Order: sequence, then structure tokens, then C-alpha cells
Amino acid sequence: MAIGFVGCIGALKENKCLLLTFFVMLLLVFLLEATIAILFFAYTDKIDRYAQQDLKKGLHLYGTQGNVGLTNAWSIIQTDFRCCGVSNYTDWFEVYNATRVPDSCCLEFSESCGLHAPGTWWKAPCYETVKMWLQENLLAVGVFGLCTALVQILGLTFAMTMYCQVVKADTYCA
Repeated sequence: MAIGFVGCIGALKENKCLLLTFFVMLLLVFLLEATIAILFFAYTDKIDRYAQQDLKKGLHLYGTQGNVGLTNAWSIIQTDFRCCGVSNYTDWFEVYNATRVPDSCCLEFSESCGLHAPGTWWKAPCYETVKMWLQENLLAVGVFGLCTALVQILGLTFAMTMYCQVVKADTYCA
């Protein structure tokens, strides 16, 4: 928002310094996004491992004081994606120190259904299930990324074009 504000004021006032500042900041953001995207694809396996480890650590915060958002997120994911745990439902055994899972893991939701036998729980691992969903919707994510890049490139082009026009006008007026 701040970068957009600098660009807007620079365009309205036809201020060379603000236009060039907008261009440089937008270019830095664009290059940072491109670098992150390249690193993401280069280190996908490491990111996978770290994500699974962090998610398993996050399971221990489920249902604790001050973690309502995390608790709700896990409940929604497990219910909507029909999965249980990061790798499988046994991930929850470490959290509860018992053979039980949250009620959101149950095939048929009912109060305290997570205490019943494993046959009444979702078997699919949530990490792989969500990962598959993301891969199936990769086209939408890619289109969104390309549209964002296009808007940024247009912003860079228009900012530099306007900067050049202001410099040219200053040269002729001086």
C-alpha cells in the first residue's frame, strides 16, 4: 500500500524522485517474489520436510489456551478434506498421549467420537491430501501469479515511461 501511495503521489505531482522511488521499490518487490518462487521450486523437498515437521509441532498446540485459530484451522481442514493428522491419525496419539483423535477426524461427527476405535476415523493424511488439492488447483495459482507479475511489470513500465517524460519535459522547459 505504501509503495502504491508513493507511485500515485509521484504520478499526480509528476515528481521525478517519487516516480523513480516507486520504480525501484516495485522492482525490488518483483525481484524478491521471483527469487522466492525460484527457491521454492529448487528446494521443494526440503520445504516438504520442514513443513511436515512444523505441522506436527503445531499439533501439540491444538486445543490449548490462546490457539483458537490454530484449533479451528485443524478442525476445518480435517473435516473438509476428510483427513486426520499430518502423516496419519497416529500423529494425534503423541499429542493426547493416548489412542484418541480430535472429533474432527471422525467419519460420522458426534461428541467424543475421537475416543472410539480407529475404524471410525479418517485414514488419509492431511498433508498429502491438501498437497494434492493444491496440485489439482495449480493452474489457478499459476494464473494468479502471472496476473500479479503482469500488473507489476505494467506498473514498472508506466512508472519509467512517466519518469522519462517528466525528465524530457524538464529538459525542454529549462
